[in-house]
Amino acid sequence: MHIPESLQDLASSEAVQFLRRPKTITRVFEGVFSLIIFSSLLTDGYQNKMESPQLHCILNSNNVACSFAVVAGFLAFLSCLAFLVLDTQETHIADTRFKTAFQLLDLILAVLWAVVWFVGFCFLANQWQHSPPKAFLLGSSSARAAIAFTFFSILVWIFQAYLAFQDLRNDAPVPYKRSLDEGGMVLTTLPSPSATSSVNMPTTGPNSLSYASSALSPCLTAPKAPRLAMMPDN
Repeated sequence: MHIPESLQDLASSEAVQFLRRPKTITRVFEGVFSLIIFSSLLTDGYQNKMESPQLHCILNSNNVACSFAVVAGFLAFLSCLAFLVLDTQETHIADTRFKTAFQLLDLILAVLWAVVWFVGFCFLANQWQHSPPKAFLLGSSSARAAIAFTFFSILVWIFQAYLAFQDLRNDAPVPYKRSLDEGGMVLTTLPSPSATSSVNMPTTGPNSLSYASSALSPCLTAPKAPRLAMMPDN
């Protein structure tokens, strides 16, 4: 099957490569799950009972549970959008310190949101379990959807934390790397011991004179024996 040249160029474009990244796909899932959580409880999470026109949360009439899910989902959705925008500029960041700080922030927020959704899942599931059956005519499907996607969000944010940790480990700058490289270049440019100038050592032997012995001080030479002179007889 022949693929048109325009489609090949489109597949190799920077935008398509960005959308195919595992980090980008994970952020899209995070945003969609967060949108489902807060929108389902925001629309059908508050119902009134037959005997009262006042709105109550369908999760055991606990308004804190619905408010927690709505606020957390909305903030998580905004967080995903913000990091998607920052991811588009990640390849253009030249400062390694700023890039490392961005990856560290991504890791911290991913772990934080995984903990938040874990607590939220336990809280929402507990409130739904204690909700009286058929207390509200509508909203049960929205509550189940919010609880289910809260659980899915835990898994997605854990995977996002794993990807952020991998990027941080792979792109972390090596301290003193430049100094080590320069030190290695100096060591490789040093001459080998065989190339150094040889030292002229004095030759030794029974019939040879050494420079060291000839350079000794006269004070260190052996004293000559006194010579006896014969006086003539008168």
